[in-house]
Amino acid sequence: MSNRLLEVKNLVVKYRSGKTAVHAVNGISFGIRKGESLGLVGETGAGKTTTALAILRLIASPPGKIEGGEVEYDGKNLLELPESGMRHIRGNRISMIFQDPMTSLNPVMTVGDQIAATIRLHRKKSRKDAAVEARNMLELVGIPGERYNEYPHQFSGGMKQRVMIAIALSCNPSLLIADEPTTALDVTIQAQVLDLIEKLKREFDTSLLLITHDLGVVAEVCENAAIMYAGEIVEYGNLRHIYKGTLHPYTQGLFESIPNIDEDVRRLKPIEGMMADPTRLPQGCAFALRCPYKDGGCEKNAIPVFEPEPGHLVKCLKWSEIKGSDRRKRLEERRGERIA
Repeated sequence: MSNRLLEVKNLVVKYRSGKTAVHAVNGISFGIRKGESLGLVGETGAGKTTTALAILRLIASPPGKIEGGEVEYDGKNLLELPESGMRHIRGNRISMIFQDPMTSLNPVMTVGDQIAATIRLHRKKSRKDAAVEARNMLELVGIPGERYNEYPHQFSGGMKQRVMIAIALSCNPSLLIADEPTTALDVTIQAQVLDLIEKLKREFDTSLLLITHDLGVVAEVCENAAIMYAGEIVEYGNLRHIYKGTLHPYTQGLFESIPNIDEDVRRLKPIEGMMADPTRLPQGCAFALRCPYKDGGCEKNAIPVFEPEPGHLVKCLKWSEIKGSDRRKRLEERRGERIA
């Protein structure tokens, strides 16, 4: 545990509107080691972005509130730091690439000035030195330095995302949070941005928390994965655990909904039903209403976390039944041997 850079313990986040409480994040725990990449995967509404915002204490209050847990970064609980301490952490030690580059940049500032502002704030550089480093950062992410004085509207979506990456990495953070960094981009540009993030991660020796709904992206970039559903992490492990030894029915459903170029099918197999209402979560498993393995006790009983093998965690009463099921065997055959 001594090399854990980030340790999230029993994090709870709720949004309130009148008497209604939205249970966005429900006691999740995970850790990221120095230099490690963790993929946080789940459907829209699973609580992935709320988790990232909670780590940086950017939850808008009201209506949101962090109601429990700890976020330990480099041995300090970020939830107990004063706001002045968090301002030193944000953008400096922990940076975030936000989900939509189209709206994350200031439209009335040049892209170079936006990078330089971060450098001046956290690294106390002069205006001249900050401008030089900002140009270097633009070059590093594949944008000519002479475009320093251009505005966001003069850049394509992929170029704006590169600017966001340059801002996030300008202070050499030890942890980078990337919130669906390729969602708004076409497939070709997605690959370029992911390659860039992976290259810069190695170059800067930065840990990465990658938030996505794309399991293919996780396989390319991350060493470990956490599958999130209705505010809970339902399965956690390395790529071999998640891709070759899937034990949660929700994770199985995600894999079955991915198209396979080796199969001729007329229709993809979706996960039946809708995600559980976060204002009325069941006492037991939130996935039970959509689960093919459920029985009467799944919705009523609290679900413990099992560890079938070291480092592989699953929150399901039926994991041993799933382990030997024909459905899992078909999934393994379908995925082949891409994950060693």
